[in-house]
Amino acid sequence: MKPARLQTPSAAKRGGPVPGIATTTLGNGLRVLTDPMAEVESVSLGVWVEAGARYEQAAESGISHLLEHMAFKGTARRSARDIAEEIEAVGGQMNAYTARENTAYYVKVLKDDVPLALDILGDILRNSAMDADELARERDVVLQEIGQARDTPDDIVFDHFQETAFPGQPLGRPVLGDEAVVGSVERASLVGYMARHYGAQRMVLAAAGKIEHERLVELAGAALGDVARGSPAQPEAGRYAGGEFRAERKLEQAHIVLGFEGVAIHDPDFYALQLLSMALGGGMSSRLFQEVREKRGLVYSIHSFVASFEDCGLFGIYAGTDPKRLKELMPVLCEETAKAGDALTDEEIARARAQLRAGLLMGLERTELRAEQLAQQMLIYGRPIPIAETLQVLEAVDRAAIARVAARLMGSRPTLAALGPLGRLEPFDAIEARFK
Repeated sequence: MKPARLQTPSAAKRGGPVPGIATTTLGNGLRVLTDPMAEVESVSLGVWVEAGARYEQAAESGISHLLEHMAFKGTARRSARDIAEEIEAVGGQMNAYTARENTAYYVKVLKDDVPLALDILGDILRNSAMDADELARERDVVLQEIGQARDTPDDIVFDHFQETAFPGQPLGRPVLGDEAVVGSVERASLVGYMARHYGAQRMVLAAAGKIEHERLVELAGAALGDVARGSPAQPEAGRYAGGEFRAERKLEQAHIVLGFEGVAIHDPDFYALQLLSMALGGGMSSRLFQEVREKRGLVYSIHSFVASFEDCGLFGIYAGTDPKRLKELMPVLCEETAKAGDALTDEEIARARAQLRAGLLMGLERTELRAEQLAQQMLIYGRPIPIAETLQVLEAVDRAAIARVAARLMGSRPTLAALGPLGRLEPFDAIEARFK
C-alpha cells in the first residue's frame, strides 16, 4: 500500500468549470468526476473516502488501515482470490492506501474493462464479508507490517516526529495503528466504523483516461448508488505542540527529523512554503544538499518536506548521518534552515519554482495521477482546480511571501525526532536556542 500524495491547492475558490472535466453528484451524495484522455487506451479510476487515521478514537487506532486490507478479503459474491483473479485476468492492477485524512481504493484497466473494475470496487465497498478467519489472518499481516516499520529507522522516525508534533491526538498517531488495538479488533468494530465513516457524501469516484462521463455515472449508480448518504466528517482539530523524541538504538546511522509547525492546505502561505521547502532541501541542487552533503560530507541523505492537513501542517527536514558527525551536523543544519527565508537567491527561487511547475505538468501525463488529483481536489476544495490556476498562484509567490512563511516557521517551537547512536547529539534546549 502506498502513502498519500499531497495535492497542491488553489489560494482562492474562484469557481468555474475546468475544460474537459465533468462532474455529477448522485442522489446519495456520491460525487463522480471524469478527466478524459483521448490519447490513451487505459482508465485509472478509484473511490477516495474522507476517512483516515485522524478520524479514529484512541481505542480504534489502526482500524482505518485494517479496514482497507479487509476490503480485499472477500465479499458476498467474491472470495479474496476471485477479486485478484478477475482483475488480473484482464491485465488490470488494483491497490489501496490509507492516509491520515482519507483512504483510497483504485484500479487501472483497459477502457473496455471499466464496468468490471467499477463492479469490483462497488462490491468491496458495499459487500465486504469481514470473515472472522480472514480477519484473524489479516490482523497478523498488519502486525507484521507494523513490526517491519519499526525495523526501518528511516521510516519509523517520521511517525515519532508526527507524534511529537501532535502529542495525544488522532493526528499524531501512526496510520498503521497501535499493536494492541490492531491485534484485538473484532468484526463488529470494523463494520461499525465503516457504517459511520463510509457514507456516500464522503466519497469521490474519480476516473482519468479513455472514459465517457455519462457511462461512468450510469455504472456508478449501479455499483454505489445505494450506499447510505452518511454524515459529514468531523475530525478532532490538530494542535501543534513541538518538543523532542530521541531513542538510542544500535544502528549504523543516526536518523534525524527536525521541523516546525507548518501551514494548513487552505492557508494563503501554502505555496510559499512549498517553494521554500523545494529551495532548501528539495533536490540535489538545493541549499541543504549542496552545503551539508556535497560541500561538507556530513550526511548520506538529506531532504525537506511539507505535510499539510485540513487545519494545520508540518515542515520538516530529514537527515541520515554517521553518528560521529552529529556534533558537526546540527549547527550547520540549524543555521541553514534559520537563514533560508532571507538568504535564498533569486536563482534558487526560480529553480525551485521550475521544479514544482514541472512536477505538476509531468503528473498530467499519467492517468493514475490525474484521477487522484481530481479526487483529492474534490475532497479538499469541493471542485476541480484548473492547472492554469495552480500555476498562476505558484508564479505569484514572491520573495516577501517566502520570507513571511519562513518567519512563521521560526516562530514555532521546534520538533525533533532522533533514532540511533545519539551520544553526540546536543540537548534539545541547545537546538531550540539556535532558532531564537
